[in-house]
Amino acid sequence: MYRWYVINTRSNLEKKVKGDLERRLAAHDQSSKVRQIVIPTETKVEIKDGEKVSSEVRTMPGYVLINMDLNMALNPELWTVVKETPNLTGFVGPSTEPVPLTQPEVDRLLHQEVAQKVASKAQFTIGESVKVVAGPLSDFSGEIAEINQDAAKLKVLVSIFGRETPVEVGFDQVKKI
Repeated sequence: MYRWYVINTRSNLEKKVKGDLERRLAAHDQSSKVRQIVIPTETKVEIKDGEKVSSEVRTMPGYVLINMDLNMALNPELWTVVKETPNLTGFVGPSTEPVPLTQPEVDRLLHQEVAQKVASKAQFTIGESVKVVAGPLSDFSGEIAEINQDAAKLKVLVSIFGRETPVEVGFDQVKKI
């Protein structure tokens, strides 16, 4: 039965451990016993010099998730291959044998990005006053004319030289007044 386990690795060597583990499994003909090896990450978007910059950030530094059919009585070789991978310090759990994750734990760890995306959608309303805090129009205030939830963008009417001008800004570039 395939279950998820958490592997402890040396810090900043998660990618190396994943690659080494995949090569070792193939060399020992154990790849069919492992469905997936995952390094938990999330996409972080920051504004630097007025531009959006996205980067992958590890959510659990020093850990790798592995979905495998680990039946030590029927297949002790898989346990040995995984356990003896370089820079892998062991499995997470209170005993000497690996303890599988529960389904709610797996859902929380693997679907974290989806939950964060939903949470990041700010609640704005048309006609609300906002202040632009990032980008070329920072420190301008205006009124929301349109909301695009899917793109996480707002069309804000700001007063430039006495004229209302529509500008498109991201949710993260404005704050409510």
